[in-house]
Amino acid sequence: MCLAIPVQIEEIEGSEAMVVISEVRRKISIVLTPEARVGHYVLIHAGYAIGVLDEEEALESLKLFEEMAAFAEETDSLLKK
Repeated sequence: MCLAIPVQIEEIEGSEAMVVISEVRRKISIVLTPEARVGHYVLIHAGYAIGVLDEEEALESLKLFEEMAAFAEETDSLLKK
């Protein structure tokens, strides 16, 4: 199973963009998404932006990731009791 994560582009230099993932700054390739611009949300997989998302879709996806993480923590906590 592959997982692509939505992130917002902060800077672009050539075919690379700077994004923040869980408070970690990282360079990604935007060679597959030449239409991407600063401020756009993109889906990243294996260090490559593979698609551009609208803001509403990206924020909804990020919210779901947060909910899944919270559920996993809660489940893990219950299993350890």
